[in-house]
Amino acid sequence: MTVISLGPEYENLDQHGLDELQEILMQETESADPPLAVLDLSHTKFFGSAFIEVVFRVWNRMDGREGGKFVLSGLTEYCREVLEVTHLDSLWDIYPSLEEALKALSDSP
Repeated sequence: MTVISLGPEYENLDQHGLDELQEILMQETESADPPLAVLDLSHTKFFGSAFIEVVFRVWNRMDGREGGKFVLSGLTEYCREVLEVTHLDSLWDIYPSLEEALKALSDSP
């Protein structure tokens, strides 16, 4: 299982620096073996539509792999609300904590 935890330097995910972050996320999820990945956003307080597009690309690539599963964990109330308003919470599995996400992935067939 691959865990990608964004640290405090990723508190605000606006357009600045997203190209580099997208490259890192793509590399980490492409090399994930088994193809199970958690993106932990516990330190992220804000993200915009550009970051949502990055997450969508990463999820789409992981979802296309046999047995692939990509989930999010640790969203702040604001970030979770953004995903709920855009209905992306119905597309992506979201867990309150990294521990719960890891348990869910471990228990999945």
